[in-house]
Amino acid sequence: MQISAGAQGCGTEPRTGRAGTVESMTLAVSVPTAELARDLEPLPDGVEVIVWEMDAPAPRAHLDIVVPPYMSGTSGFGHLAGVETRLVQGESIGYEGIEAKLPPGVVFANAATVHETSTAELAVGLTLAVQRHLDDFARDTAAGRWAPTYAQSLADRRVLLLGYGGVGKAVARRLAPFEVDLVPVASHARVEDGVSVHGIDELAELLPSAEIVILTLPGGDATRHIIGEAELAALPDGALVVNVGRGPLIDTDALVRHTAAGRIRAALDVTDPEPLPAGHPLWSSPGVLISPHVGGASSAMHPRIAALVRRQIDHLLAGEESENIVIRT
Repeated sequence: MQISAGAQGCGTEPRTGRAGTVESMTLAVSVPTAELARDLEPLPDGVEVIVWEMDAPAPRAHLDIVVPPYMSGTSGFGHLAGVETRLVQGESIGYEGIEAKLPPGVVFANAATVHETSTAELAVGLTLAVQRHLDDFARDTAAGRWAPTYAQSLADRRVLLLGYGGVGKAVARRLAPFEVDLVPVASHARVEDGVSVHGIDELAELLPSAEIVILTLPGGDATRHIIGEAELAALPDGALVVNVGRGPLIDTDALVRHTAAGRIRAALDVTDPEPLPAGHPLWSSPGVLISPHVGGASSAMHPRIAALVRRQIDHLLAGEESENIVIRT
């Protein structure tokens, strides 16, 4: 499928295609789905959108913007070799491991502004679900069982928010009406917009008083196992660990030991390994609720990724630098 809007040029010279033919002076954008192509309409004059799922060679030698499929990893990046492109626009916020899979000369942007709201919603939802036993009530509903229970509130709890970037700030905004005692932690201590943010070097002294820990950090070597055996042991009995960042932020073996003993509870949208295999002990650990990496998978995503791609199109048409650039190979 190919969607075209206008035949006017956009200030560029004609390009020679793979077969030696002269291509029209358009800004060419490839997207992985017809739905995203439709969401981009109406397009400015001189912009052409092509649906390319990156599961086959590129449809042409020059694509100004390439949008890879969502949650596909880097499986299609090999098809970028030999393609002249000005921007690869990812659909996820995280980008660990991507640079090594990109050919030289590629500019890559992540999807900041797209998933923060949806991921923050899920973080708060998972927290409430475990605190108020909503997962237990769902099982009771299926069994036709009326079983009232006393639960922990979210109100008045001391919440350690580990990560104060886009997702972390979105979580903080949504927690404000719940009247929690919020303790943000980031790479370094600072005061940001009137909020006192603690540095990661203070983590050891902050954990013993944390009743809930919410992780929103990115993945990578710098954050791998930032919550390990020592950190879990430092938490008080009954503490809840919520992870909507990346699975390897937590040492899974250590988490299994603490949850299996009933000392720590967990709500995980991301795991290590992922997908979590059948029979893994986390599935049967008491006090553990798992969602299958769906933080950004909501109706909020499609209009927001379309808005981001439209802004990137406008930047290129105006001769401006793209936003959200995180990698230049």
